[in-house]
Amino acid sequence: MDFPNQLMKFINKLNLPSKMKLGYLDSGESFVMYPMAGSRVIDEFMDGTTDQQLNYEIAMKSQSQSKIHEVLWEVQSELELMNDLKSEDKSFDFHKLQITNKPFINQIDEQGWFVFLLDIQVELTIYNI
Repeated sequence: MDFPNQLMKFINKLNLPSKMKLGYLDSGESFVMYPMAGSRVIDEFMDGTTDQQLNYEIAMKSQSQSKIHEVLWEVQSELELMNDLKSEDKSFDFHKLQITNKPFINQIDEQGWFVFLLDIQVELTIYNI
């Protein structure tokens, strides 16, 4: 299923000072997306197709709070307006995306690194291809 890649491509087309990657935060500045606990199958069909509710987190780590603010609030604004996302391999149909937590601070460390998070929930039909 190519949903995470398609959402990453959508976000990386925005005019942001950082590029997103899939995975977890690095030791330095990073902007990432990864799956969260709590995802579930809503409905399952005879052919193996499922309607699913999936949880993802978008995280950014930087020593610049203003950069984090610029990036995550722009992403949040664009995601709230998004009403469609296409699959390149036809593995999913997009239904809706909801912001479950607007950008919030999660961590500050002794070296001056800030970590902010943005949580989303998506509903998709995922095809058994």
